[in-house]
Amino acid sequence: VGDFAQGMLTCVPLNMAGLSKIPTGKQLHKAIAAHYAGIEHSFVDVAPLAAIERTPELDPESLNGTNRLRIHVYANDAKAQAVLQAVYDNLGKGASGAAVQNLNLMLGIDERTGLL
Repeated sequence: VGDFAQGMLTCVPLNMAGLSKIPTGKQLHKAIAAHYAGIEHSFVDVAPLAAIERTPELDPESLNGTNRLRIHVYANDAKAQAVLQAVYDNLGKGASGAAVQNLNLMLGIDERTGLL
């Protein structure tokens, strides 16, 4: 909860210790980045992997007014844990943006029509 009208940070913790093959943070980041890089006209960006404690890119309002989403990957290889942090405009990338994008797809027009 913050003092702003829109914008959101969503955190997805990953405990990978139970996997048969545990990826490193670099491997996890590379797989996620390659996935989204392979999607033509994707609205999703993957932030560069950086070993940092704080980052100004985690401003929840940084993507306001857009249909963009930025994923940050943070990992602790020694503990087999990672956190995926998504930054997005919950009003643009949320249900309304998804509805416009899906309508565009159903109409057979460029899915980016009407979206920033």
